[in-house]
Amino acid sequence: MKKFSAKEIIKPTVSLFLTAAVVTLLLAVTNSVTAPKIEELQIKTINETKSKVLPGADSFSDELTVSYNGAEYSYYEGYKNSQTAGYIFTTVSKGYGGDITVMVGVDASGSVEGIDFITISETAGLGMKADTDDFKSRYKGKSGVINVVKNSPGENDIQALTGATITSNAVTQAVNTALELYGEVSR
Repeated sequence: MKKFSAKEIIKPTVSLFLTAAVVTLLLAVTNSVTAPKIEELQIKTINETKSKVLPGADSFSDELTVSYNGAEYSYYEGYKNSQTAGYIFTTVSKGYGGDITVMVGVDASGSVEGIDFITISETAGLGMKADTDDFKSRYKGKSGVINVVKNSPGENDIQALTGATITSNAVTQAVNTALELYGEVSR
């Protein structure tokens, strides 16, 4: 068995350590340069989404929070001519491909005005069909508890996406949570 000298062990160790230190420093610099831009883009996206899901509002409150069933949820109040036009809730539900974060606009009477996704990573060609205007528009005007059915939806039902019932249920659960939160904050 060959014996290694201290030089043969220390030289590659120091080299590896210096390489890791330089890479870490470069990642930290990159993060400090890009973090403000990423945050700015997220704020812009959230503001655009708020206007899409509650189009009747011309201004919005700062982010507010509400506690419900042991969890904290963020929401915004939407205003039209200084009057409350509705609320926007951000809720999360477990889909087939992971968590689905949904922003839901609820008008002042408690009906869904619109929904949009902050995050969704469902199966391409199946669950991702939830991120179409056709599917999202199925929620408009609904209130109370919304159900998912496979055929012949009634007044407060949503027809499930073919091959993506888990996604349909997850989105509906997120919307139902938003409607429950509306009941909490509109009292």
